[in-house]
Amino acid sequence: MSGALQLYVDARMTSPYAMSAFVALTEKGLPFALQTVDLAVQAQHAPEYTALSTTQRVPTLIHGDFALCESSAIDEYLDEVFPEVSIYPKDIQQRALARQLQAWLRSDLMPIRSERDTEVVFYGAKRAPLSQEALRSVDKLILAATRLLPEHADNLFDTYSIADTDLAMMLMRLIANGDNLPARLRVYAERQWMRPSVQAWVNHPSRKK
Repeated sequence: MSGALQLYVDARMTSPYAMSAFVALTEKGLPFALQTVDLAVQAQHAPEYTALSTTQRVPTLIHGDFALCESSAIDEYLDEVFPEVSIYPKDIQQRALARQLQAWLRSDLMPIRSERDTEVVFYGAKRAPLSQEALRSVDKLILAATRLLPEHADNLFDTYSIADTDLAMMLMRLIANGDNLPARLRVYAERQWMRPSVQAWVNHPSRKK
């Protein structure tokens, strides 16, 4: 398949889902144009964007005349269309576990996502202590991450996968606010955060100050 690649992301570049798609493209070494959508003025509902984005959300990927929304769908599409550099495990069961983790991080743990929004990670905002409901979600997150991450491992699976970036993002919500995490999860998340592809997102010149 051929065609230019464009990725639409939020103007403040705080969306963890937009980050996932950006990192996927960057890890694969694919040239792409970055376009920003100002969610503060509801630009995602403007006709010119809704003509591209079925879900009226970010991210949206444009590949030639094909448009695709939702970050995990984008990640999987890129891995299938551009297989030279893989961002999912080669092993079928490990790949299924990576997709399971991505789906879970996008559909659960709402108290963490609410009380530790990504302004904490990307702009240094500080939030109040976690509620009891959020602490229960933290316990759930720690249990799942500890179960998936082998001892003394840099990655969840045999090699890096996009699920590592997504899990590190969730853990960084807590780390950036000074919340407690087991040392090995903190080390893992901070190491993942220093990947060049992630730092390219964190320090992107288009980021609003």
